[in-house]
Amino acid sequence: MMDVFFYGTLCHAPLRSVVLGHEVGAEPATLADHAVCRARGGAFPLIVPQTGAAAAGVLVRGLTPDDVARLDFYEAGFAFQTRDLPVQANGEVTARVYIADTGRWQTAGVWSLADWQAAHGQTVVATAADVMALYGTRPPETVLSRYGSMLVRGASRVRAAQAAPITRRFAAAAGDVNIAARRHPYADFFAVEEYDLRHRRFDGTLGAQITRAAFVMGDAVTVLPYDPVRDRVLLIEQFRAGPLARGDAQPWLLEAIAGRVDPGETPEDAARREAEEEAGLTLGALVPVAGYYPSPGAVSEYLYSYIALTDLPDGTAGVFGLAGEAEDIRGHLLTFDAAMGLVTSGEINNAPLLLSLLWLQNDRPRLRRHDPATPPT
Repeated sequence: MMDVFFYGTLCHAPLRSVVLGHEVGAEPATLADHAVCRARGGAFPLIVPQTGAAAAGVLVRGLTPDDVARLDFYEAGFAFQTRDLPVQANGEVTARVYIADTGRWQTAGVWSLADWQAAHGQTVVATAADVMALYGTRPPETVLSRYGSMLVRGASRVRAAQAAPITRRFAAAAGDVNIAARRHPYADFFAVEEYDLRHRRFDGTLGAQITRAAFVMGDAVTVLPYDPVRDRVLLIEQFRAGPLARGDAQPWLLEAIAGRVDPGETPEDAARREAEEEAGLTLGALVPVAGYYPSPGAVSEYLYSYIALTDLPDGTAGVFGLAGEAEDIRGHLLTFDAAMGLVTSGEINNAPLLLSLLWLQNDRPRLRRHDPATPPT
């Protein structure tokens, strides 16, 4: 049995329960001559030597070998090692402490558990469930290499748990989907997951066990800039691997600006960031079009689509994109009628842009009655 001192994110009881696989008791404790700092570029803390300081945390006593193995797997994913150090908790106790590998991370100011809980707690807890699902099947170094993508999926899980309208469709409850096994045959920037499951049928019974696979992606955003004064839109064009893999002889597509929603962002934040990166635009008011699954049969991606009321003078279109992501993105300024002509001809052939233009076709008169800087009511 082992005693462990936690000073950072694992002071958060929900996260600790996910990592260990069960709830454990904890008591306040401190580690003398140490301080807790933020890790530069990461949503987690580091503990560093600091004479006269006292790092506050919690002590968990009597962890089993399996508990410790699960902790080692989770912490190793962040390039940490362990030391046995004297901790103060109703007397001095020798406890294991996870300390960052020398030189792996840099500090960036004081770390606050309360601030982390408010900004990142739900996402990290959701992500930890995915991390621990890989326990015993993947080396922790692989988890570390994918952790950024896994956080995107964790943030998507948090948004997916929000209440949605249910008026016609089946109202799922606990026990309506029973997952017998979950496998990860592929995991890199994206992932493929396989499930052996049974689900409730419309006659009220549980169906036979079936196997289903899903291509796992995080939530993403699309935004179509529209100038209601000049009645024009800005489209972007770029090479796409999906059409290439299908065998399309023309794998350059006309699209709306798009990108994934990063952890800590709202979909609206992501739309504005992507517009700057992909088209050099500062957007005006964002008007929601829809939130939807573009291919729910096998893809977990959920899209938030917007129209952005934006000033689009001549010369706005250019070539943009992040060099670090090998992006080569060309903008096209088109009148609304010209864009709809491309819908009719079939040259515009991707769902988010089609949906956004057809929505705009219906609501365009209303939007044109408002100043571009003022959201319509």
